[in-house]
This record gives sequence, structure tokens and C-alpha cells, in this order.
Amino acid sequence: MGPEHVAYGLRASYGLPYATPDLVVAWERGAAAPSSPELTALAGVLWCSAGELIGAPRTLREHRLARELAAEDVAHAVGIGLLAYERMEESGTWRGNDRQSTALAQVLDLSLPDFITVTGRDGRLGDLLRSAVTTRWQAYVRPVAKMVPLERGLLEAVLEELHTGYQGQMAATLNWGGGPAATGSGESGRDFLDRVVDHFWTAVRGSSY
Repeated sequence: MGPEHVAYGLRASYGLPYATPDLVVAWERGAAAPSSPELTALAGVLWCSAGELIGAPRTLREHRLARELAAEDVAHAVGIGLLAYERMEESGTWRGNDRQSTALAQVLDLSLPDFITVTGRDGRLGDLLRSAVTTRWQAYVRPVAKMVPLERGLLEAVLEELHTGYQGQMAATLNWGGGPAATGSGESGRDFLDRVVDHFWTAVRGSSY
């Protein structure tokens, strides 16, 4: 189907009179994002689910749409007023308490990494992990455990692994005495810190603890 066919389907079958081929192209290229009703209509025209169009969901709204749930259904399930919930979706900031957060994870079937991301804890987790790999990792087991409900022994093994990996890269920088290889190692170290949350979840999944 060309953009003109998709736009026609949106207008004729889903009552979106403003849908034009240019708008469809903008959605395809990522220059614009469809609203929830538009995404539902687009999925209908293309005979697929909204989740298939989203790909890997990242935001609270994307996870809800991927599960094909209405905002009011999620709000009711977690015990939050609809308007308050919709404001959280729009702002990308989750403000629910622990009980509501647990209910959110259940209704949206969130994995632990997705739950941390959706509830806006990625930044804080990244700060803790960067401190753990650059200083004494043992001091950060408890703070990380408060944020990520994993068994203590597993957390210790993962933090030690990340610390060893990062310190090994920085040791290589010092051993090369500032030459080109050291520059590469330094950049690798910075990249490690930038992606430390991803490294953490990879280590958790691959841990044999």
C-alpha cells in the first residue's frame, strides 16, 4: 500500500478527514508521531496490531498501546484517576506509589528493565552504576538493591563483573602511556560509562550465579 492508499483508508474507514499522504509519510520517517487514536486507526488500515507498528516499546504510552489497552483500563487497574494517568503518559514521568507501580508492571506485563525505564529510574540507576564501577562497587550493592529487586548475591556478582570490566579498560589506558592505543581505551571507557545500564542488564541476563 502506498501512502495515498493508507491515507484514504484513514479518512474513509476511521473518520480522520485530515489524513493525507504527506502525514503518512511523516509517520513512516519518524518526523511526526501518531496519537493513540491515530495509531489504532493506522493499525486497522494495515491489518496489524498497534504493537507491531511500535516495535520495541520504551515509553509508558507505547507499552500500553502494544498491549492494546485503553488509558482508562490501565488507570483503573493501577488505582489512579484517568486524568492523572494521562498526564503521566504525556510527561513521561511516573508518579505512582509502590503498590501502584507493582500493579502497573502486572497490567502491562513489564520486564524488570522495562519497569525501571517506564518508571523513570534509568537515570538514577545509571548514576549508581557509574559510581560503582569507578569506585568501590561493594558500597553500592544496597542502594542498587533498593531500586532493582534482585537477589543480593546476583547483584554482587554483576557489580563486581562491571567494575572489573571498566577498571580493566582504564588500566589499559595507563599502561599505554597516553599513546593512540590509550586514547582508544579512554574512549572505550567513556562509552562503557555511557552505556552502563545496558551493560548491567546484559550482565544480569548472562549471570551464572
